[in-house]
Amino acid sequence: MQSFARYLFPTLVGVFALACLYGLRGDLALLSFGPLVRSWDLVVLATLCSLGNYTLRIVRWQRYLTRLGCAVPLGFSSLAYIAGFAFTVSPGKVGEVARARYYARFGIALPDVAGAFFLERLMDLVAMMVLAALITAAVPHYQFAMSCAGAATLLILAVMALLPWPTLAQRLSAASQLPRAVQQIAAAAAQALAAARSLLSPGALLGGFALGLAAWGLEGLGFFALGSIYPAAHLSALTGVGIYAVAVLLGALSFLPGGLGSTEAVMTALLTTQGFSVADALLVTIACRLVTLWLAVALGWAAIWALRQRLVPAVP
Repeated sequence: MQSFARYLFPTLVGVFALACLYGLRGDLALLSFGPLVRSWDLVVLATLCSLGNYTLRIVRWQRYLTRLGCAVPLGFSSLAYIAGFAFTVSPGKVGEVARARYYARFGIALPDVAGAFFLERLMDLVAMMVLAALITAAVPHYQFAMSCAGAATLLILAVMALLPWPTLAQRLSAASQLPRAVQQIAAAAAQALAAARSLLSPGALLGGFALGLAAWGLEGLGFFALGSIYPAAHLSALTGVGIYAVAVLLGALSFLPGGLGSTEAVMTALLTTQGFSVADALLVTIACRLVTLWLAVALGWAAIWALRQRLVPAVP
């Protein structure tokens, strides 16, 4: 039964991916990768933009750890942070919390890592909503989803700031009437939110938002660079950044692993509104996902290998 449960989720993801490919088989047959080969310099530029995104997020992550009183060497912290990218293809990217196992050797508790991760995702959400505003005026049918995301963010910030999370964590730990598993999960969640609350100072919030805005804006510019492969479509930089933000944001709100399927669908649809053919829009979308999502996953597994083989051989 455990073996069945282990393989159920990846099997469902595989079936979903095959269903998407089957549905797009006609458009995929029209794809020609010649434009990507001829415009290799733009592909390299988009890749560099993604690497810049990761660098800025590492800087923000290190700032969060410092505010939590966690002294970790920048080189190790960078590798451990990137290692979390191996689990980016998970609902809400929650799999990235797996990086906590590497920070444990420095005495950093899981709730601290989870709290920093939670605030990081929240600041990313705010940054992506600001960037998405660059295109939502032209596509009003996405404005309701953006408004809901904004309202949810404000509600989460209010709840984080007002509730006494340390007290709640103590009470949940002592709540013997709850099932043991539920008690442990609830107490750990409250401890994580208590850690996140300690990062809610104006400086931490503004700094995290600014770095998130720059990081995701840079990756959006990489998407614009890929769209420039087809100059006849006249995709502007601001529109390109807005399309990328809307697609990634809606993909995240779908809670599909890595936004697979939903992000690609929205990105392709929005590109067609800018004069791209379906085949050209699909090619740009595929190239974008390769140099963003799948590049991050590949770097994540490379970082895990480096941490195992060189820096932290004691970690199993």
